[in-house]
Amino acid sequence: MAGGGFGPAGVAKDRAHEYQGKVTSFVVIACIVAAIGGSIFGYDIGISGGVTSMDPFLKKFFPKVFEKKGHLTEDNYCKYDNQGLAAFTSSLYLAGLVSSLVASPVTRIYGRRASIICGGISFLIGAAINAAALNLIMLIIGRVMLGVGIGFGNQAVPLYLSEMAPAHLRGALNMMFQLATTLGIFTANMVNYGTAKLNPWGWRLSLGLAAAPALLMTVGGYFLPETPNSLIEQGKKEKGREILEKVRGTKNVNAEFLDITEASELANSIKHPFRNILEKRNRPQLVMAIFMPTFQILTGINSILFYAPVLFQTMGFKGSASLYSSVLTGAVLCLSTLISIALVDRLGRRVLLISGGIQMIVCQVIVAIILGLKFGPDKELTKGYSILVVVFICLFVAAFGWSWGPLGWTVPSEIFPLETRSAGQSITVAVNLFFTFVIAQSFLSMLCAFKYGIFLFFAGWIVIMTIFVCVFLPETKGVPIEEMILLWRKHWFWKKIMPDIQVQQGTDANEA
Repeated sequence: MAGGGFGPAGVAKDRAHEYQGKVTSFVVIACIVAAIGGSIFGYDIGISGGVTSMDPFLKKFFPKVFEKKGHLTEDNYCKYDNQGLAAFTSSLYLAGLVSSLVASPVTRIYGRRASIICGGISFLIGAAINAAALNLIMLIIGRVMLGVGIGFGNQAVPLYLSEMAPAHLRGALNMMFQLATTLGIFTANMVNYGTAKLNPWGWRLSLGLAAAPALLMTVGGYFLPETPNSLIEQGKKEKGREILEKVRGTKNVNAEFLDITEASELANSIKHPFRNILEKRNRPQLVMAIFMPTFQILTGINSILFYAPVLFQTMGFKGSASLYSSVLTGAVLCLSTLISIALVDRLGRRVLLISGGIQMIVCQVIVAIILGLKFGPDKELTKGYSILVVVFICLFVAAFGWSWGPLGWTVPSEIFPLETRSAGQSITVAVNLFFTFVIAQSFLSMLCAFKYGIFLFFAGWIVIMTIFVCVFLPETKGVPIEEMILLWRKHWFWKKIMPDIQVQQGTDANEA
């Protein structure tokens, strides 16, 4: 490889200090359009919980749950324990898991745009089927199509944002995906609050409105430019440099262009990226791709976001009060993500993850204590304790919103070298959707079995993940995406795992 130097295969030397560029309107618009994919993901997370608490919806598709809901003698924690109802929510994520594996080669061979467009079309089809559903099978088919859209969208959008963003602001711009997700959740909660009053067809409007952001994603994806990294990987070097100059706002992009070119040469030499990702030199990234999304879901956040109205009704909140409380948690999640965007490239990833983890542990334990002492089969929460529970759930959601929420996606999307980036993101998405499916399918049964202990269960996992970050995650703030591989060799633990690198000699080897 021309130039030589000292570094791992694919990146000849550390050129981060030579990178130039700024945040241009071109890159901001592209990132906003791409991040719409996150709003659809968020909308689908938020909409299911509200719809499953609507009586007309339960009467039509889950009459047994509707009957249990009205029985005063039924254990509060077990009113909604129904595997069919859980399958309505979870089927989407199982389909997303499978489709994310298909999306990986599409994203790598045909580009990030292709996967974004495929995701948008699948969303449109799924939203239409759900809105017109006449029976449970039709409802599940619609959810599966939405899941296919999520598999493609979650595969491509974080990669697109990471590759378009300049290194010093990659964290903030990458979080556009999570911000859009939280806006989608908040919007879904607001929609549910309004459509709950539209009997008996309000639930159809809630499900059908997913088509609006899906249309924006599909049309926007058509007009989006492909990322320079993807274009160069496809052999379109001139077009790749042209786009790179546009998104950086300068002609002087030689250092970054050279890094991407060297990385793409290695990427194109890798015929089996999933096999390559198992090699020892990719071990740290693989561990993060598995554990970051796993831990993100095991915070317990999805159980609150999926089933917020159901959860609040379980605690004694009535009808519109439970929907109102879920709107509040959605708003808190959205606002807290803005905090993360403002701080992630100043304080770094580790500070936010650790501090957010500590706050979540405290909130989960306090909620468990309140419910354990003041709520049960023979007693309901008083107004004062109900407000206290909502406050601490909101504080928990806020901590998640500026820590594990956005960073559970940001960190895995920025750490992989180009040759395994699509495969790595595919693993991240698949693991995330697998555990999302598991929690969605099992939460109502777990709530019935564990009762208030469900919050202690998730608090225990947050303790483990906070220790994991302290020990194993290096700080990635400000590190160029194509030079991230150099970071692992400086970490106290991972440098013991990484194989020795070969010194490449060239005309400028002494400069390395």
